Amino acid sequence: MAMTIIEKILAAHSGQVQVKPEDIIDVEIDARVARDFGGANVVKNLVQNGLKPENPAKTCFTFDCNPGGSDQNYAANQQYCRLYAREHNISVFDVNSGIGTHIAIDLGIAYPGSTFVSTDSHANIMGAIGSFGQGMGDQDIAAAWARGKVWFKVPASVKLKFNGQFPANVTAKDIVLNLLGLYGANTLLGYSAELTGDCIDRLSLDDRITVSSMATEMGAIILMFTPSDAVLDELARRTGKRFQAVVADQDANYDKVYEIDACSFVPMVARPGHPEDDVAVEAVKGTKIDSAFIGSCTNGRLADLRVAATILKGRKVAPGVVLKIVPATDAIWMEALDEGLVKIFKDAGALLSNAGCAGCAAGQVGQNGPEEITISSGNRNFSGKQGKGAVYLASPAVVAASAVAGYITTPDQIPVNPAVFEPKGKFQSAPKAEVSAEIKDKPVVVEGRVWFIKKDNIDTDMIFHNRYLTITDINLMGQYAFDNLEGYEDFAKRVKPNDIIVTQKNFGAGSSRQQAVDCFSALGVSCIIAESYGAIYERNAINAGMPILTYNNLQGLGLENGDPLRVNFITGELTNLGNGKTITINPFYDVQTEIYQRGGLLAK
Repeated sequence: MAMTIIEKILAAHSGQVQVKPEDIIDVEIDARVARDFGGANVVKNLVQNGLKPENPAKTCFTFDCNPGGSDQNYAANQQYCRLYAREHNISVFDVNSGIGTHIAIDLGIAYPGSTFVSTDSHANIMGAIGSFGQGMGDQDIAAAWARGKVWFKVPASVKLKFNGQFPANVTAKDIVLNLLGLYGANTLLGYSAELTGDCIDRLSLDDRITVSSMATEMGAIILMFTPSDAVLDELARRTGKRFQAVVADQDANYDKVYEIDACSFVPMVARPGHPEDDVAVEAVKGTKIDSAFIGSCTNGRLADLRVAATILKGRKVAPGVVLKIVPATDAIWMEALDEGLVKIFKDAGALLSNAGCAGCAAGQVGQNGPEEITISSGNRNFSGKQGKGAVYLASPAVVAASAVAGYITTPDQIPVNPAVFEPKGKFQSAPKAEVSAEIKDKPVVVEGRVWFIKKDNIDTDMIFHNRYLTITDINLMGQYAFDNLEGYEDFAKRVKPNDIIVTQKNFGAGSSRQQAVDCFSALGVSCIIAESYGAIYERNAINAGMPILTYNNLQGLGLENGDPLRVNFITGELTNLGNGKTITINPFYDVQTEIYQRGGLLAK
């Protein structure tokens, strides 16, 4: 049977001759990584369950979320992980190293055809080199460390077939923003998407990293490239190793094939709140900005810094505008220093930080304040993700040009005189904390009051904001559930034990944080029912023993917010006790039932 790239990699790592979509297999993991914010919970899971790393040589920590340890909780978690690493001979890429996924690519820890997991939800960036990478929650990573394998459901594949060539002014960031504009946050939900075409073959390693890094924002399992000869040569130069590309069979089966006109792509900007809310730069040109950011796992490569330096050379950042630049790795930082890029940035008035994830992880430079307008080369602009301001996403070229202009613009339209600020004189109060509830046991059949939340793409920052990521005590998590979801800020005060959440597509999109599941367990929510889930969120919930189910439609149930509902996890029977109507939704599948009955993935 012919197979796609991801099917070949998963088959090779599961001892199977072939695999097909929906197969549930145990996958051998070549590289098992925990970051600084998730690492402490990974270690706690191992220690509490009497488990140890199966192969320390394949296991490491990467401290990239808060590389300065500027937050006391982060610093405590990092030191906790260091102590554990010393006892178990585990490598630590410490606060001076940079973003773990980039280090893995540049050092050959991940390579074409390999498997890689991390507590980083952008671990699927490995698609850039034809490797299978996945972001996973704390329990998943603990299981990978202890057993060397994790269960995985083989995803269906789609092909994105590009025709023609990209216009000269279209960068890699523009490519992925155009794709988000075409397919949104859930069209590719749960798919492995292979990118093909002559224009794709021409993309550099850095370009591919930019595109692949935003697979998570598209809801995809991964955006997969077949490494070109040039990319294989670049990997050999960086790692000293010669790798072979995994190539899809010509007659491989794809669920869908999308034909894409590359010639139609234009420079794009994502408007605040959603990476998929994309428009041509022209539509927002002239928007005044307070700050600008270049970096993140999406655009912190040397090629990105070179583009920014070309625009900033001999120019100054507009008065009052703050430009923050964060290289992806320390090696890239040093290359920028050797090439004179650092001097250009400093002469222009930019703030240059040590390597790391920057504002994306709320642990480094890149955050913004209330009413602050930021243009960023990052991968996410969810409400509250980088602070309390509004974030536009764009390419490093547009970000650098806008920093000089003082408003959103393109490199070819930078004004002689930059825009100036007019004082607003406004103030905002801090948000109030919420109160948690007790965790309750969960039976096979549950009854409860419905919270019918009619929204797609509720991301993990809306569910459990990243400012609370240092919380590891589940009893303290419930009070923060949904406090960043508009209209549900007081959810934790009003929810009752056994309540049921019913929502729509792509619930739990975004980050790999386990707390976005555990906060509902802390409140006693009995189950969550959605049309679909973010891939990482689905795994986190199943592995934590939190009942989640999916439906194809709710027609015939007559469901209204507040209705009493009965759910049978095993049969999928769903009954509206208010009107007596019953429908059938998708029940637990076998591995979910087994984990639930066992009390969680790590329970013995």
